[in-house]
Amino acid sequence: MELKLALKIDDLDNVATIFAEGIQKGMDVEVRDKKGNAEIIRVNDDIPYGHKIALKELHRGDFIMKYGECIGTASCDIAKGDYVHVHNLEARRGRGDIAGR
Repeated sequence: MELKLALKIDDLDNVATIFAEGIQKGMDVEVRDKKGNAEIIRVNDDIPYGHKIALKELHRGDFIMKYGECIGTASCDIAKGDYVHVHNLEARRGRGDIAGR
């Protein structure tokens, strides 16, 4: 069976982007980085193409890092292999209520 692919763009990233269709709970995904390193991660949820998977355990309030930048904070604890999206990520971009923080 062919492994499905996810990409980690920056060394600071704690999420990777899924580049495969049909990712379902319990499947293994190969996460690759720009240095050629690869890690197999078992997914805990169904994850749509182009969405994020947690590369490590994250705690409520931890920064979610993608492309080397903080895209938000964890709104709850997130396990390695979990689907990271609006249900467990609080966005920090475009929010006037947190300006200057």
